[in-house]
Amino acid sequence: MSAQNIALIVGLILVIILVDFFIGTYNKLVMLKNNFEKAFRNIDVILMQRADEVTELVKVASKFMEHETAMLTNLTKLRTDFLNSKTVDEKIENANEFSKSLKTLFAVSENYPTLASNSNFLELQRRVSQMEDKIADRREFFNDSVNLYNIGIQEFPNLILAKMLGYHTQTLFEVSTEEKAYNGIQF
Repeated sequence: MSAQNIALIVGLILVIILVDFFIGTYNKLVMLKNNFEKAFRNIDVILMQRADEVTELVKVASKFMEHETAMLTNLTKLRTDFLNSKTVDEKIENANEFSKSLKTLFAVSENYPTLASNSNFLELQRRVSQMEDKIADRREFFNDSVNLYNIGIQEFPNLILAKMLGYHTQTLFEVSTEEKAYNGIQF
């Protein structure tokens, strides 16, 4: 076997290794991107269900809470804003505002004993609370997926291919400062 044939075989092996490397890296990046997008779609489903439940919650509460129309109007506006959100970041921001307003509604409802004991309101409140728990679970999974994706596109040499594909880091679904604050038990 001549030196030229050996060089050709070595060159071919290097090309095959390089192509295999790029295919593997590309597939990994695609998988990471699809996982974080799927994780957000799973949150989006629950957020949509919550938005639909809030419509019913507002109807029941509005009968009892005529003095709190501004709060109920704001909840309806936030629901519309959420439904009209185009990007993941907009949906996250609107979902956080929506959660904050829901907590306010539940807190204010305690001032209306008839409302607080109304079976329709209690059932809706229970369902919305269950959805909040599901959102928290899916938020955690989403953040794990985003973290893996962000790491995957920032590692070298993945970084080169990620830039060529136009991939960029994604935002975590963070708990807002208002949600973290503890104001003590209010009486």
